Amino acid sequence: MTAITHRPLGGHLVTKPFLILGLFVLIAAYFILRRFLFGMGDVSNMSNGYPIGTWVVLDVVIGTAFGCGGFAMALLIYIFNRKVYHPLMRPALLGGVFGYTLAGLAVMIDLGRYWNAFNLLLPWYAQPNSVIFEVALCVMAYITVLWLEFCPAFLERMSPEIRQRFRLDRLQAFLKRYMYVLIALGVLLPTMHQSSLGSVLLILGYKLSPLWNTIWLPLLYLISALTMGYGVVMMEATLVQRTFKTPSEAALFARLARVVAGLLIGYLALRWGDLLYRGHLGLAFAGDWDGNLFLIETALFLAPIFVLLSRRRASQRWQFLAAISLLAGGSLYRLNSYLMAVQPGNGWTYFPSAPELMITIGVVCLEIMLYLLFIKTLPILHGSTTESHGRPS
Repeated sequence: MTAITHRPLGGHLVTKPFLILGLFVLIAAYFILRRFLFGMGDVSNMSNGYPIGTWVVLDVVIGTAFGCGGFAMALLIYIFNRKVYHPLMRPALLGGVFGYTLAGLAVMIDLGRYWNAFNLLLPWYAQPNSVIFEVALCVMAYITVLWLEFCPAFLERMSPEIRQRFRLDRLQAFLKRYMYVLIALGVLLPTMHQSSLGSVLLILGYKLSPLWNTIWLPLLYLISALTMGYGVVMMEATLVQRTFKTPSEAALFARLARVVAGLLIGYLALRWGDLLYRGHLGLAFAGDWDGNLFLIETALFLAPIFVLLSRRRASQRWQFLAAISLLAGGSLYRLNSYLMAVQPGNGWTYFPSAPELMITIGVVCLEIMLYLLFIKTLPILHGSTTESHGRPS
């Protein structure tokens, strides 16, 4: 069988865009410091009516969906045995590593009593009936699995002498031998916690519009996470190819297009069919805030379906536009269901403060900086194919 070799991209690490991103990271670090010194109220507009603000919604609920590229590709490559997509696996895995790790960082910023976070790991504090408890444990476990899956990239970058001196060659052989265990966990864990992110919303009851509140929330969240994972892979690959003039993956994405379109069709059919069955379809055309948001979501999901099922799916430009529309629709769906379509009552209102937004922007900029650093210095992007008889790394 063939195995994929990888190579560092190379090039200058410190560039003008890199420095601009670093400036936003420093601004975010300043507000994060203020949050830990003076409390959450110093930088955030969150309240008892809106205890979940942009840090959780943008950085965690949406951010982890952006980090599902590795999950989506692993499901396709290893579970459905579509080995042709293997060149996309390691870049997708890198996006997942940063998406989930920085989401964990955002959670620590958001927690009121962050110093008690370690209690999640103590059995006598376990809350097995809590969906959020399950999400927290799964996300922590998945972050660990992602870094272990990514370890071969670090080991391949080291010289054979260093690996032998520190006995890292044994670790490399161990990871290669048992990578299938990590892959299995890498598919199971996000399946659990992405669906559970939808289950969390079920406790809102009447506070969440019927356009979003349904017993199918777990499945809808899982499908949307998969589609967003594929969308992120398409977007990142296109940006890297256009920026650094690497070989195009348009041919692979043209084959992937039908998979993504099928998932989107299934998602929309389930959502609209459920509304029709429950008798709430008319709310979508009421012309109010919730109805208009719902229709915008639907339009953003429909657009990539038409692109990905047409001849335009072979065009890199149209692939990129379809991915952007898909990611925008998925992000809006999660933003609406967790924040914009929620009515807590009692006159509560919420709009994120400037420091909240700057922290979120800084976290995203940090992710981009680390992504650039890793693809330039580590073997992430695929090179040529060589014959191999071992397990895929």
